[in-house]
Amino acid sequence: MLASLNVLGTPLKPCSHDPLTGWFRDGCCNTDARDRGSHTVCARVTDAFLEELRAHGNDLVTPMVEHGFPGLRPGDCWCVCAASWRVAAERGVGCPVDLEATHAAALQIVPLELLMEHAWGGAEA
Repeated sequence: MLASLNVLGTPLKPCSHDPLTGWFRDGCCNTDARDRGSHTVCARVTDAFLEELRAHGNDLVTPMVEHGFPGLRPGDCWCVCAASWRVAAERGVGCPVDLEATHAAALQIVPLELLMEHAWGGAEA
């Protein structure tokens, strides 16, 4: 696992325990080399964001219990793929992000300035 630091350079805070998120399903947006999707952005999903992702082949709404995925509803916090979040943001449907719960590895894909434009005060883990 990569060091658990957020995009601000401080210790990574939890994103969500309900629903339980994260590449490691530890409630945090931790990552490692096996996480090809870079599930590092702690997003508070909106209906517009979920629909944007679904329209482009990433359905986060439909539950997939066999993979421990409950399906998301607007208002849920989730560690989303950095590239998917960036594309949505660039299309005008970026949802709020918790900077303290967004892993520093996201900065390899998303500029800090773009994340800061969508900053939200904190996850209710």
